Amino acid sequence: MAGYEATLLLIGIAIFGAVVLPRILSDKPMSFPMIYVAVGILLFSLPLGFEVPDPIEHSAMTERLTEFVVIIALMGAGLKLDRPFDPRAWSNTWRLLAITMPLTIVATAALGVGVLGTLLPTAALLGAVIAPTDPVLASDVQATPPTEGMDEEADPAEQEGEVRFALTSEAGLNDGLAFPFTHFAIAMAAAAGTSGLAWVGEWFLVHFLYEIAAGVVMGYLGGQVIARVIFSEPVTTQLGKVMEGAEALAATLIVYGATELVHGYGFIAVFVAALELRHYEWEHEYYTALHDYAVMIERIVMASVLLLFGGAIAGGLLNPLTWLDMAVGLALLFVVRPVAGMIGMVGTALSWGERFVVSGFGIRGIGSFYYLAFALNEASFGEVELLVAADKLWALVGFVALTSIVVHGASANYVMDWLDQTKEVTSTTESPEASS
Repeated sequence: MAGYEATLLLIGIAIFGAVVLPRILSDKPMSFPMIYVAVGILLFSLPLGFEVPDPIEHSAMTERLTEFVVIIALMGAGLKLDRPFDPRAWSNTWRLLAITMPLTIVATAALGVGVLGTLLPTAALLGAVIAPTDPVLASDVQATPPTEGMDEEADPAEQEGEVRFALTSEAGLNDGLAFPFTHFAIAMAAAAGTSGLAWVGEWFLVHFLYEIAAGVVMGYLGGQVIARVIFSEPVTTQLGKVMEGAEALAATLIVYGATELVHGYGFIAVFVAALELRHYEWEHEYYTALHDYAVMIERIVMASVLLLFGGAIAGGLLNPLTWLDMAVGLALLFVVRPVAGMIGMVGTALSWGERFVVSGFGIRGIGSFYYLAFALNEASFGEVELLVAADKLWALVGFVALTSIVVHGASANYVMDWLDQTKEVTSTTESPEASS
């Protein structure tokens, strides 16, 4: 099959499925991503003439495609969050970022060195790549779309639901905060064999302090400016109504591009800008159009990425795996993240069931693909050990993502329904009316 026609076929399948599958799978133990990966494996296994996707050979395309779907997902995640920004109301988010994420990175790196026998920079990169919760694949456990029964004066813990809020806000921020640790691994690899730790100071000042600060500032300013433009005039023309919500895509690209030009973290900037857009005029219904447009674009591009991921699996992406590698991958998902999450949640007001869900649903996926592609593209002769380990890293990260897609995808709806029912029973039991 000719390349151009094959590409059209894949894009058509992706778009058609993005529209139809949510209707079919809403009450079934099977998620949208699971179907796409399976279809990708099938299509690229058949003799249809498709070129098998190789994320290592086509590393630049892999980086850019995954980058795009992540930034669109970050815009959608930020627009979901109706909770006003208050450091105390976001306390569980800070715990996940400041405790759970570093613990996950350290534990992953320790497994890499102690069990898999990788060099420390490679293990550190694996930790940075695996640590962030994916904003793209986590939609089933995220907060609801904006303006759905929210009250700015309500108790923050009673709004989106603390579990959904924690997972959404974590996914929105830790995708950007994985960047400093990715740069740390690259810098460590470049410094291998040299004496001195001057590179640590440079990393801390540039890749940690400056680039995080630049992302926050650019996101805040960009969100404020774009919100004033969007909400300055009502939509009155037919063309304007047809294009409703497209500002979400424009805002994403503007904020991301501007932030990257000043060498800040664009992922952080996009999420912060989305929060500013969401809170600029609290009850404006246009937020729903912005959110829905962002989700539509995200779903279409995500479908394309997952088809290609399935194709890469069919082409042998997981072939370098050993049984030991798979055991480590399972441990990362079902031991490291849950334990790190439970440690981060110590002392919170969450019930044990809520803590378990927050800790257990650290979904891995397209964000990890992006960081791995980014790191390997940044690596040069000085970081040659990262390039040597590319096949193994892609196989392990691909296995972790595939397992997460299957396990979390099959269980998300049931677990969240169980959690919602548990909360309803608890609320009814504890209400004054019930006790009387």
